[in-house]
Amino acid sequence: QVQLVESGGGLVQAGGSLRLSCAASGRTFSSYAMGWFRQAPGKEREFVAAISWSGGSTYYADSVKGRFTISRDNAKNTVYLQMNSLKPEDTAVYYCAANSDRPDTRGHEYDYWGQGTQVTVSS
Repeated sequence: QVQLVESGGGLVQAGGSLRLSCAASGRTFSSYAMGWFRQAPGKEREFVAAISWSGGSTYYADSVKGRFTISRDNAKNTVYLQMNSLKPEDTAVYYCAANSDRPDTRGHEYDYWGQGTQVTVSS
């Protein structure tokens, strides 16, 4: 069982930056691949980024590539999403998720989800 708690969301102007954190409970965090997803009002949940258990492999949606960076600190049981050059279209609730298998862009492949943190980017 893994419990995930996101933090770091907020209101930021376009072009600004935010860093999201996702703190995980449980001693097996380092064995999970982790992902970030987001859902904007009236839209389906979409993949943002994912990272392997070791941190050695990362994956990004085309819409965030070059602007967002996913990383993890297994000693702190935490995964991060550094978001730079934010755009109004990045406005969404951001969720972290844990996958006991491998990094994946498909949300249904993930076993555990956090409650989400709101990111709002004003123009």
